[in-house]
Amino acid sequence: MRRMLVTTLVALTLAGTAMAADLPPGKWWRRPEVAQRLDLAPEQQTRLDVIFREAANDLIDRRGEVEKLSIAMRGELDQQQLSRPNVLRAAAKLSEARGRLFERELSMLVDMRAVLNDPQWNRLRAFLDRPRDQRPEKMQRPRR
Repeated sequence: MRRMLVTTLVALTLAGTAMAADLPPGKWWRRPEVAQRLDLAPEQQTRLDVIFREAANDLIDRRGEVEKLSIAMRGELDQQQLSRPNVLRAAAKLSEARGRLFERELSMLVDMRAVLNDPQWNRLRAFLDRPRDQRPEKMQRPRR
């Protein structure tokens, strides 16, 4: 049972990060190579800044909630004697929090999409649809 729960937790964690991994990290529209590739106008960049600022605090709070609930879930799984109801309750809370985070990320993406014209969106999608190892290095998350 413990192995099944750990596997489920890992799967939930990976699924929860999939949406965030789709877009280039940070203020991608302010990177010169992205702005040039998409042919973004300064007004579009300003509108994307506003959308990002409006969503930032809420996204931080929701990511923090997901992290806290992930820790609580791990705590339940680390118990010597597993309690199925407690694990399922923790999993349900974590799943709901991830759902709220996903909805907020999606809402921000919809708002950002409305700023881009169809050709710009298509160029961004073409980039995002490429496997990560085929993306230009400048467009990927910086390595630490």
